Amino acid sequence: MGLKENGNVEMGMGMSEFPLGSKNKYKRMENEVADYDDDPSHHHHQLEKRRKSTRNYVFACAVFASLNNVLLGYDVGVMSGAILFIQEDLKITEVQEEVLVGILSIVSLLGSLVGGRTSDAIGRKWTMGLASIIFQTGAAIMTVAPSFKVLMIGRLFAGVGIGFGVMIAPVYIAEISPTVERGTLTSFPEIFINLGILLGYVSNYAFSGLPAHINWRIMLAVGILPSVFIAFALFVIPESPRWLVVQNRVEEAKAVLMKTNDNDAEVEERLAEIQLAAGVTNAEKYEEKAVWRELLSPSPALRRMLITGFGIQCFQQITGIDATVYYSPEILKAAGIVGESKLLAATVAVGVTKTAFILIAIFLIDRVGRKPLMYASTIGMTACLFGLAFSLTFLGEGSVGISLAILFVCGNVAFFSVGLGPVCWVVTSEIFPLKFRAQASALGAVGNRMCSGLVAMSFLSVSRAITVGGTFFIFSAISALAVAFTYKFIPETKGKSLEQIESLFQNGHDEAVPIGEVRVGDAEHLVQKEVQLRDVQKE
Repeated sequence: MGLKENGNVEMGMGMSEFPLGSKNKYKRMENEVADYDDDPSHHHHQLEKRRKSTRNYVFACAVFASLNNVLLGYDVGVMSGAILFIQEDLKITEVQEEVLVGILSIVSLLGSLVGGRTSDAIGRKWTMGLASIIFQTGAAIMTVAPSFKVLMIGRLFAGVGIGFGVMIAPVYIAEISPTVERGTLTSFPEIFINLGILLGYVSNYAFSGLPAHINWRIMLAVGILPSVFIAFALFVIPESPRWLVVQNRVEEAKAVLMKTNDNDAEVEERLAEIQLAAGVTNAEKYEEKAVWRELLSPSPALRRMLITGFGIQCFQQITGIDATVYYSPEILKAAGIVGESKLLAATVAVGVTKTAFILIAIFLIDRVGRKPLMYASTIGMTACLFGLAFSLTFLGEGSVGISLAILFVCGNVAFFSVGLGPVCWVVTSEIFPLKFRAQASALGAVGNRMCSGLVAMSFLSVSRAITVGGTFFIFSAISALAVAFTYKFIPETKGKSLEQIESLFQNGHDEAVPIGEVRVGDAEHLVQKEVQLRDVQKE
């Protein structure tokens, strides 16, 4: 017994000593891990690492999604110079020149109309791919076109592809972007349009020395190259989380949100908001007919959204930006510049200015806000358009007139790039509820393309009738109206989630209320929404 007891005691002591030592060992390790996790600098480092990774990922998605817009910009820029050589090579008339230039915008509205429904059916990402394929087909046809008719066929294809691409990129970027960076990222398509315009101008200047039957074909053929990058992009970027939720693919949507948001709590909140907006929680499905029926017979809130979205898209074009870009050689020729190489070199300066100033908008749009940039842009454009009209009309073709004309053309495109250019697409992609977003944005893009086509197809005829200076007096008056439209209809959406922006239009947006404060009349609506969000999160 003694031995047994002693054995038990010894065994017990052995057992007790081992667990005790083991416990102490693990306690020390746990304490070290806890101390490591509690280290504020380590926690901050981890947060910064995730934030940087998220930001880089969303940035890459925005860049890839904007590549189609390079095609639109390149076509606009390159055609301003290529048309000089097409006219010489194919012997087209001035009316045919106007139709060739303007038909792209008119046809693109068909692409935008179809693009809204297509993006709801096959997704935002693959609609971008379809846009690229259609545009590249048109570019290839234009490159080998032996006649004006074949050139027009290629132009029609290119127009449809641009219509798809121009409406879907801002919608996609707005839907994947974190709230605090949405304005900056959603303005990327406008940056790439400007980059494409600049590349088009450079292409004009670079190939202008070749024979007339070859140079314009090479200019147009260069536009096919971005397709390689677009094809790669489709295998890199994710689908829009909001579209995935509408398709009831909630887990996939959550995975995308985890990659595009650096805060797990915000991911859950955003997912709940999207589910609520999409009607997934009560298995509500929207048919295309129902969407269009509501768009044609809108509620007061939706009507305000449509006026804002459609109006800002139209003002972007009827203030004459496409006339300035497409026909900059004609405008500068009217100012007194002679020689094709000098004209094309001057247009490169216009392209550089337009591209450089869009970077200012990128920096300011989420800091200053949408509305202040719109005021600065429309007021500045009004002054520059009036100054250009005055110099062309009253100062003649002397050195002073030429200098002022170049200055005011560059000033006009600079002010456009600072506000109306990028803010137009940002606001249009932000203001509509998820149910209507793709198709209402498509409707806005239709207004944009229609106005662009009308301006492009009528500029030469109107300027022949009332002079180039007289035409720009009209543009300056329209730009002044854009200032009033900004004051009356455009809300400040900076810092609000896509779902929160809907409330701005419920009872009319009141700009006198500072951001972050709640109107008394909205209290009940906000409380109800909070309850609904909690219910969604519980499920």
